Amino acid sequence: MSQVTPVLELRGVTQQFDSVSPVLLNINLQIYPGERVALVGPSGAGKSTLIRLLNGTLRPNQGEVWALDRNLCRLNPLKLRHVQRQIGTVYQQFHLVDNLRVIHNVNAGHLGRWSLFQAIASLVWPLEVETAALALKQVGIPEKLYARTAQLSGGQQQRVALARVLVQNPAVIFADEPIASLDPEHSREIMDLLRDLGQRWGKTLVISLHAIEFARSHCQRIVGLRQGRILFDAPVAAVSPEMIKALYELGE
Repeated sequence: MSQVTPVLELRGVTQQFDSVSPVLLNINLQIYPGERVALVGPSGAGKSTLIRLLNGTLRPNQGEVWALDRNLCRLNPLKLRHVQRQIGTVYQQFHLVDNLRVIHNVNAGHLGRWSLFQAIASLVWPLEVETAALALKQVGIPEKLYARTAQLSGGQQQRVALARVLVQNPAVIFADEPIASLDPEHSREIMDLLRDLGQRWGKTLVISLHAIEFARSHCQRIVGLRQGRILFDAPVAAVSPEMIKALYELGE
């Protein structure tokens, strides 16, 4: 593994906003192609900030962020967007346009490749319908292709967000608390879909979770964050109940 080039890397990264204490402090982290990595820890530990750094939507105050062999901190906006086309992010809030039909939200995965004319034209007469339909079939809701997004349940909307990422076809997928607002049954379904993306399609997955049981059952590696620092970074089998207990006890 040590001879494989990381697909994502943080080198001595510190991130501070207006607060006195840094959100992340001197973080070093390497994630390798095809890995399924869970980020766990108490609220405020820095999990979402770490994802924003890795997907290039936030630049660190100190250190370097590397993705797909590029130093994101040194890229101009155009080159940064080129790298970000290969990075997909599923957010807890879904980031869908409720008053549009599902096909338009799924087709948003094409926006990094489409011209402005194609994007506008597709709102009138949807383009690449077969691609969108296939993505919805893969996430289990093919019948919702032309449904109004606002009429879907939370679990169905999360599936639309995943279908959008499938259409984008990135090398790396981030999921920031993707099951926080879902019931246990739908949570398992979404986590199964994310795991399948890694196993069947070879995607690198980084998932922020509060549910330790899903981190254990659906990921290969767990990174425990507490107060902006990495408390542990280990394969799932090496993460003991005592390590998890210490992570949350000391993080309060």
